[in-house]
Amino acid sequence: MRNFESFYIGESASLTHEVRKSDVEKFVELSGDDNKLHVNADFAKLTSFNKPVVHGMLGVSFISTLIGTKIPGDGALWYKQSVEFLLPVRIGDVIEVKLEITGINKKNRSLELKTEIRNQHKQIVTTGTSEVKVIEVKEETNETDTSVKPKQLALVIGASGGIGAGVCAALAKKGFNIAVHYFSNKEEALKVKNAAEEQGVVAAVFQCDPSDASKVNELKNSIERSLGTVTHVINCSTTATPNVKFDVIEWEKFSEHFNVNVKASFNLIKAFLPAMSEIRSGNFIFMTSQYTDSPKPELSYYVMAKSALEGLVRSLAIEYGPKTIRFNLVSPGMTNTALLSDVPEKTKLLSAMNTPLRRMGSVADVANAVCFLASEDSAYITGETLRVNGGQVML
Repeated sequence: MRNFESFYIGESASLTHEVRKSDVEKFVELSGDDNKLHVNADFAKLTSFNKPVVHGMLGVSFISTLIGTKIPGDGALWYKQSVEFLLPVRIGDVIEVKLEITGINKKNRSLELKTEIRNQHKQIVTTGTSEVKVIEVKEETNETDTSVKPKQLALVIGASGGIGAGVCAALAKKGFNIAVHYFSNKEEALKVKNAAEEQGVVAAVFQCDPSDASKVNELKNSIERSLGTVTHVINCSTTATPNVKFDVIEWEKFSEHFNVNVKASFNLIKAFLPAMSEIRSGNFIFMTSQYTDSPKPELSYYVMAKSALEGLVRSLAIEYGPKTIRFNLVSPGMTNTALLSDVPEKTKLLSAMNTPLRRMGSVADVANAVCFLASEDSAYITGETLRVNGGQVML
């Protein structure tokens, strides 16, 4: 259940639904409203509507869905609603139901919401306002349990990968609750979750395509409902980076990596930043590459995407520093993960020999760097790149 203090004006939630004949039939069965205007096509033809009109309250019922599961979610008591039906809804229409916080009464623990339903033509069919009380739930206490419960929640994007899994394990040891994100490898994500829970923290698994803004917003709502407010967002997601000569490369390759590195990060920031701004605290950590400092041939698309990410992070570090929200980067050198499985052993050995510390990086090296930036030990560090490359690049 969310902390009431984490709600903020302008926060919104939405859902879409295609209205089916079966929806109307279930509504009639439940409510008993079998008005012929809603259920009889021959009768409807005799009216100015010409076709059956879906019950207005059927659409409004989805406002209840959003209030009960999204904003505010568990503990919501919906006690007031004004509603105006502007246009008819028909079977087959796709409606988008949206609510937005327009007022917060901390004394009464209540939220004022603007509610709106649009059809597939973006026309407003229903509008109104809601007032919802957030019921305070007493926390269960265990008098024999004197341990300090972790208060920080880290969302680790790409947690099913080598570095992401290592970061989850390291943060769990530090007492962070963990939101374990995966894109396609649920089995590995569950292993990461179980390992975190063995450290005595709370962890849960979430699937999402970070390049899809709507899915990221759904991810945020799901995490907040089950785990609480995210205090740290750590993006460890990556994709293969084969060598490609510029004279044969297509823009699609640039676009692919821009989406993975920049668009996904942009979506994550847009989704999780408002709640952090409200509590004036937060931490974003992203993965870049030593190739932005020392580019290699045939990786132009990769260097471009990571360089753009670095620019975004540094700009936001300046903009949100006054709100105590920090933005930093970790720049690993060649690190021994599954992504290097196709790299020839000779190449790995040469890389190690060209490193002053004479070895390749490990997942633990990178994870420890992330833990440092996530901790209060780095409270005065923002807009920085922590290079974890054994001395290959020194600036």
